[in-house]
Amino acid sequence: MAQWEKLRQLESVYLTQVDELYDGDAFPMDVRHYLAHWIEGQDWDRAARDHDVAMLLFQVLLENLDIQHSRFVQGGESFLLQHNIRRFKQSFQRYQEEPYNLANIIQWFLAKEKEILQNAELAEQVQLLQVQQNPMETDSQRNIERKMTDLKNKVQCMEHTVKCLEEQQDEFDFKYQTHNMEGTTNEAEKTEQMKVLQALLNRLDASRKSMLSGMGVLLDGVEELLCVLVREELVQWQRRQQKACIGAPDSTCLDQLEKWFTTEAECLFQVRKFLKKLEELMGKVTYEHDPVKKQKPALQKRVDSLLTSLLKSAFVVETQPSMPQGKGPLVLRTNVQFSVKTRFLVKFPELNHAMKVNVSMDREAPLVKGYRRFNVLGTNSKALNMAESMSGGMVADFRHLTLKEQKSGGGGKGIHDLSLSVTEELHIINFNTEFLLHDMSVSLETSSLPVVIISNSSQQQSAWASILWFNMLCLEPKNLLFFANCPAATWPQLGEMLSWQFLSSTTRGLDSNQLDMIAHKLFGKQQSYDACNISWTKFSNENVPNTNFTFWVWFDGILFMVKSHLENPWKDGSIMGFVGKGKEKTLLKKKQRGTFLLRFSESIRDGGITFSWVDYSPTGEPDVRSVQPFTKVDLGQIPFHEIIRNFQILEEENVPENPLLFLYPDTPKVEAFGKYYTKKSGADSEYIKYIRTKLVFVSKENTLEAKSPMYSDTGPEPSPSTMNPRYGLGGEAFEPSTFPPLGLIGDPLPPELPLSPDPMFSAMVDPDEDLNPTLQEFLNDPNMYHCVDLLSDDTTFLEGALPGHPFTALLQPCE
Repeated sequence: MAQWEKLRQLESVYLTQVDELYDGDAFPMDVRHYLAHWIEGQDWDRAARDHDVAMLLFQVLLENLDIQHSRFVQGGESFLLQHNIRRFKQSFQRYQEEPYNLANIIQWFLAKEKEILQNAELAEQVQLLQVQQNPMETDSQRNIERKMTDLKNKVQCMEHTVKCLEEQQDEFDFKYQTHNMEGTTNEAEKTEQMKVLQALLNRLDASRKSMLSGMGVLLDGVEELLCVLVREELVQWQRRQQKACIGAPDSTCLDQLEKWFTTEAECLFQVRKFLKKLEELMGKVTYEHDPVKKQKPALQKRVDSLLTSLLKSAFVVETQPSMPQGKGPLVLRTNVQFSVKTRFLVKFPELNHAMKVNVSMDREAPLVKGYRRFNVLGTNSKALNMAESMSGGMVADFRHLTLKEQKSGGGGKGIHDLSLSVTEELHIINFNTEFLLHDMSVSLETSSLPVVIISNSSQQQSAWASILWFNMLCLEPKNLLFFANCPAATWPQLGEMLSWQFLSSTTRGLDSNQLDMIAHKLFGKQQSYDACNISWTKFSNENVPNTNFTFWVWFDGILFMVKSHLENPWKDGSIMGFVGKGKEKTLLKKKQRGTFLLRFSESIRDGGITFSWVDYSPTGEPDVRSVQPFTKVDLGQIPFHEIIRNFQILEEENVPENPLLFLYPDTPKVEAFGKYYTKKSGADSEYIKYIRTKLVFVSKENTLEAKSPMYSDTGPEPSPSTMNPRYGLGGEAFEPSTFPPLGLIGDPLPPELPLSPDPMFSAMVDPDEDLNPTLQEFLNDPNMYHCVDLLSDDTTFLEGALPGHPFTALLQPCE
């Protein structure tokens, strides 16, 4: 079923999310609806990276809009639909010069739709499995609920007490006024009346004291609950939000907190109402040593203090700042729109649209030399309202804010001479509003988690690393100088955070074996990694030994590759991924012939994946063989499952054979990957043009041939008769058919050349040395001689190979 059709069948709460997603002007829902099938069938990821592809899709999009408009006209649809389609086409014209921006936008919307579908599926699974909540959380919530119920009961009792007190005072006042009006001269009767009045006054005084005492007890309960809400529940929510920003599967729903905060506020306003009533009663009847006159000011001050504390804590940032096409929240780019949502947890209907929230930047900026300053542009003032929240909460959703760096009066001065990079410089976005209700006025402020502000998309990877490190370790959200004295992370902290990256991107995190491989890469062999620490510098700044990239660049490159090209096989567990070469061989040598596993490369900067399989010699010795890793460029041209499906090597008598039979540990290949195969195969496959490029690779060193694997279609190799019969090399002659060809996915050729030397050849060198040059390195090497277009009529061969030149390469396209 198409993604759009699945979305339309969701429950109303998720349909509301879809409606909110398409609420802006970036990409109209009408276009998404009427062109759903075509939109979902295009490769927007490639279009976002390739201008020519983007321009082609842009033109087809406009043509489809014209076609849809014609359908509306022919079908007699409303004039409004016809008008809207024309307007949408005109609006898209702004992408004429940079169509890849439109491709980026469409890709982002499709990804957000997928997130909504995944959330809906997860909620359904949880409901079906009836997953029980954590007992500790349940106990905590039940305890708060019990105290809330007790508090509401006390307030109701207090309300009844106030009414009784008022009745007592009315009785006393009535009899006192009657006594004065009658003016009896009978001393005995007068004395009796005074005794009655004194008794009523004593009773009134006792009731007033009792009520004031009860009010103090009630406020004790309010204060206890307030401490739990503000110092425990709210703090825990803020920490969960921090972790959720970096991928943790923690709930950040505020509905329960809103319910508690609102109940607490209602009770406190009721107490203020009671105190006001007492003041009113005291104005009618007072006397010497009146307890109301003595105790009411202190109670008023206490209740106002508690209410102020509650209200100030109730103003929070519900959704942290994020860009539509960003790598994650809290990374913002100058002159690019971002969104952020604030929420007031005291939900009073009379406050709807009454509190205006204003946005500002870096009110408490550190005095650091070179620290940049920014202005917030766009709609930076908005009223809290209940219309922009699915649950009806009081929110102000800012969707069109941008940042612009101040050119004058900005950085350059400061008392701290620190050296922070742009991606280590932290900033805070501030929000303020004014609460005014029932003669209670309180200024409210809140702020976002620290954000990193970049000016170029190339800085996103480094900026996201800073956000990960800060929110993994820092419990002080306003510590803007965190990276000036950055703490190290323990392996348990780092391992959990790394697993969150895969979990949030693909719904499958890292298991203990995968984490052990990563720990071994960082710390070497250890009996336990729990006590190991890693510094910020080693994580993000220092290159991994024998490479030109950092650990984070390597890990993030793999994550991007998996998310973009390998998500389904990763989610179903087909990719082992993080496994060392040594363990890979140990695992495979115990398995039947043709067993293979999929492993991430440790030497490719932007992520690479390879596969290794086990074969057995005639004497029964296991032989584990591998291929050069595939990069995201390769996978962008042909899906990985099609590579596995069509992979072949030339064995005895040049018979092509696919050595990949069983996915580790023993799953038949078709069972593991068949569900992803295209319907057409062989010569009919849409990927055949990429599969048909082959490379002949020969080593003359010690007269050894490097037998390399090839990627081909299911058809036979071209016969030698279709090629030039003989080629010379340093005065020697050979038959081209004697050299095992190596298939190369690429059209044009990708930058990585999959070369996998024979075990005999491998034994001559250090096993840890990288024997696999890139294609460009291979072709540029002055010791390499190569020729192209071997099948053309005017084929020529590059003569003059000098003795001692180890390699000759022949680039051979198939028929």
